Amino acid sequence: MSAWLLHLHLIAAISWIGGAIFMFILGIGLRDKKGQKEVYPRIGPIYGYFEVVALIFLLITGYMMIDQHGLLAILFSDITNEVMDALRMKLYIVGVIIVMTVIHMTISLMTINKEKTVIQTLLSRGSSMGILLLNLWVLHYAMVLRDIL
Repeated sequence: MSAWLLHLHLIAAISWIGGAIFMFILGIGLRDKKGQKEVYPRIGPIYGYFEVVALIFLLITGYMMIDQHGLLAILFSDITNEVMDALRMKLYIVGVIIVMTVIHMTISLMTINKEKTVIQTLLSRGSSMGILLLNLWVLHYAMVLRDIL
């Protein structure tokens, strides 16, 4: 069962991070407003729902692997070592990503086929960029954990 969880977790991570990279490249490639208004309303909702499913798979499989390896009980203890420190850092970053995702999705859903305000645009783009960068940081901690284990 552990191997299946790891494989599902990896597929979800590839989907989540790959999607974020794709949308980042798309954002750079579509500099003109007309192109953005044509593409984002079509791709955005599909991408958003796909990414939510990937995130749910990541959270469920991650929780199950932590529990399966007996780390859940010590996760909230005072025990500190290389594994627990890396896992805690990864989970803190995941928590921030979840908050940024909620912010980004809320603004996106509120402004479908509407012009965003300056603040909405800043929050939306800022959270999107934050999610991308934090995804790469989470990936780093995933590799650190894999090397240790």
